[in-house]
Amino acid sequence: MTMQLRDNCDYALLVPTSMGVRLTPTAGQPVHCSDTFIMHATSAESNVISISSYLGLPTKVLTVFVKDSPISRFIKDNLASRHIAYEGPERDQGGPWGYRHQINIADSGYGARGPRVHNDRAGEVGRTLSIDDFDLDRIFGKEGVQIVHISGLVAALSPETGTFCLEIARAAKRYDTRISFDLNYRASFWKDREQPLHEIFSEIASIADVLAGNEEDFQLSLGLEGPEAGGTGISAKIKGFKGMIGKVKEIYPNASVYGTTLREVISTNEHLWGAIMSYGDDWHVVEPRKIQVLDRIGGGDGFVGGMLYAILRGWKPEHWVQFGWASGAMATTFLTDYAQPADEAQVWAIWQGNARVQR
Repeated sequence: MTMQLRDNCDYALLVPTSMGVRLTPTAGQPVHCSDTFIMHATSAESNVISISSYLGLPTKVLTVFVKDSPISRFIKDNLASRHIAYEGPERDQGGPWGYRHQINIADSGYGARGPRVHNDRAGEVGRTLSIDDFDLDRIFGKEGVQIVHISGLVAALSPETGTFCLEIARAAKRYDTRISFDLNYRASFWKDREQPLHEIFSEIASIADVLAGNEEDFQLSLGLEGPEAGGTGISAKIKGFKGMIGKVKEIYPNASVYGTTLREVISTNEHLWGAIMSYGDDWHVVEPRKIQVLDRIGGGDGFVGGMLYAILRGWKPEHWVQFGWASGAMATTFLTDYAQPADEAQVWAIWQGNARVQR
């Protein structure tokens, strides 16, 4: 048995998101002593749908742009190159101290030196995302969407984006679109807004079909008590996640899929990478395996993206977590925050541990 999806939809996967750019020093160098940077268009949510977009499924982002901004043009061209459709209003910049797209300044780290990330989100235009800018009845009713993926990062950006994500979830529910919700708790986003955000997250979680996040995400976003501590290491994480999901199911029984990644850092460029997923009453666990990491950012998004792609393809549940694990591992081999698979076979080769040259 697999998840039932709507037929005859224009879009397999849709996400609300706040697009921005990432500045990364070359050759794995730290930010503070670099003078040469690579710029990529990025957002956690567009990272997720890139697995499906590169593998041929129709995808779309709902976002907002700064009018006449060269960065907006850069982002639009990037989305088009990733085969991702986009829709959203253009806001006037409002002068030099007005709106702009978020800037993520992050090095990749190297060896014993871990990566460091600095988020510069002052004046972020994505915080103005509003339900008034989109015709949800057209998008979900006339055009049709099979799965909408919502991230807690966007839901917590501002009061406007919280309402926006909640209304998207409600519209999806009305039109029988499946809802994926990655809780993505960030303490700095929640400061002094705990109660309203808890209410928004709880309602979205109550109608979601797929819930992603680690133990802390579930506890802090949904106000749940965590399972009793049972040691350290990957085995304890697996046990803790299973205990957490047992509690989540009692309060939020609508969801049928729960997933998270398992990571243990050996060095910046070598991790133990695993995953765990629950579907119905069954658990599917990928025991952590050693992977080599070029840049770790986006690995978790790749996992969710691969899992959703497998669901959209109608595969067996055990393949959902396997393809998700491999997609996340693939994302860590790119300098972009998202994987760009050439085809399904390339992803499955990672799962199989086959890194031999293809001629």
